[in-house]
Amino acid sequence: MFNTQIRHVMVNGVNLPNRFDLKHLPVFLVKAQQQLQQSSCRSSANNATVTAKVEWEEAKPYEEIPTMGIFRILKNFMPGGKYAKLDSSEIMLAFKEDMGPIARLRGVFGRPDFVMTHNPHDFEIALRNEGIWPNRPGMESMVYHRNHVRPEIFQGIEGLLGAQGEKWGTFRSAVNPVLMQPKKIRLYFQKMAQINMEFIERIRQIRDPQTLEVPHTFEEEINRWTLESVSVVALDKQLGLITKNRDNPMAKQLFKALTDFFTYSMDVEFKPSIWKYYQTPTFKKLLASLDTITDITKTFIDEATARIEEESKNGAPEKPESEKSVLEKLIKIDKKIAMVMAMDMLMAGVDTTSSTFTGLLLCLAKNPEKQAKLREEIMQLLPQKDSVFSEASFQNMPYLRACIKESLRIYPLVVGNARAQASDVVLSGYRVPKGTLVSMPSVSLLRDNTHYPRANEYLPERWLRATKEAAQGPSGCPNELKASSHFTYLPFGFGARSCIGRRIAEMELELGIARIVRNFYVEFNYPTENAFKSVLINVPNIPLKFKFSDVEN
Repeated sequence: MFNTQIRHVMVNGVNLPNRFDLKHLPVFLVKAQQQLQQSSCRSSANNATVTAKVEWEEAKPYEEIPTMGIFRILKNFMPGGKYAKLDSSEIMLAFKEDMGPIARLRGVFGRPDFVMTHNPHDFEIALRNEGIWPNRPGMESMVYHRNHVRPEIFQGIEGLLGAQGEKWGTFRSAVNPVLMQPKKIRLYFQKMAQINMEFIERIRQIRDPQTLEVPHTFEEEINRWTLESVSVVALDKQLGLITKNRDNPMAKQLFKALTDFFTYSMDVEFKPSIWKYYQTPTFKKLLASLDTITDITKTFIDEATARIEEESKNGAPEKPESEKSVLEKLIKIDKKIAMVMAMDMLMAGVDTTSSTFTGLLLCLAKNPEKQAKLREEIMQLLPQKDSVFSEASFQNMPYLRACIKESLRIYPLVVGNARAQASDVVLSGYRVPKGTLVSMPSVSLLRDNTHYPRANEYLPERWLRATKEAAQGPSGCPNELKASSHFTYLPFGFGARSCIGRRIAEMELELGIARIVRNFYVEFNYPTENAFKSVLINVPNIPLKFKFSDVEN
């Protein structure tokens, strides 16, 4: 008879007992595999540590990174200086021209030094070294306003835009389950689709009957559309800003305050400023704009929360969890968190989406063949101009999404990303110590043929999957148009600190542009040089006199 017991052996460092029953062999093999995997991981980690240590020792010292003296920097920002009249994108390019592809910028007026690199390989290293609580340049002036000017409102909650470290991590962990799940955002699909129908009718109302051009103030109409759309999510309510309630005085004040906020933040946050020691006139104007934004958004949010609570008191049936709005879910977590998150959504969701939408319209208007191709895709889903959007069919619109991606390359919203380093790293052959802030201005790479073949052409095809049909098309094979590195293009950020409102913004853009292209041939018969200017974000810099001609069917 076969003996199922064996004597003492050792396999891969795992001891078998003196009398081992073969019926336990599967359990033993699993444990042995686990020990091997742990040993392999430890070995890999040790090898990586050794490699990093060698790389660090061989790298050039941090002090040898090309730099510019403090007095020269200040002189360049003074009236008449080289950087005085440049916007943020132009300043980044000027730094590269003056100091090379990597530079160390001296901190002034209470700010630390930081490293700026234009190397996408460095981007990957720096972003993957962001740590558990990614630290990026926060809105220090906003944090000051929330903690010292209006502490009675915020009570120590700094929100996603300004918080750092554990404070940021705690807040993000609270709101992530509500805002990062696609099924939660899909609740607003039909509401946003209806808002887009109102926007289409508004375009028909305001365009010139002869020229079919909209007024030079069309940017305001785009802002009304984006605020109306984001309010559906942030406030669980339409404000009626496109048609019914156009004269809402608070909305007008909010638009102006948001514009002032982005404009003044450029001077206070990006350029050398002494506001930490002395409240400059520009800093006071920034605080005033934040006061206005806080007061108006709080009014909207108070009305929304009171409405929800009143419905509950009046015996309205409890909604299933899957049907509760974002605001209802946030209020259930914490009323203060709900208020600050709604406020951050209103602040970050209007000008940003408006600028992205404007850039997309300009790209399509100046590239009618791409617009026609997009219209073909859209007409398969919307056979009639007033056809109702279907969530299911809307998932299959690759060319629409490619058009949006390519427009964000041509007209990026921000100059780049930045992260404080969680540990020592080597960038472009130089040592960069733990805690150093690294700025990564991808704006300098997006129109560079080294990183994007045919970089100055609007080619949505570069974002499509390679197919036989695509390869035979006039734009060439998508694989031949791809970026040199994924890290050159991160319009919604990276990792844990990526944009929490990405899905909302994408749905707004997709629904909005699909409805416009289905209804109109879009033209722009004016120059587009300097179409945008960089403040805290890139915003339109020219009158947006688009021509909207009706599509026949």
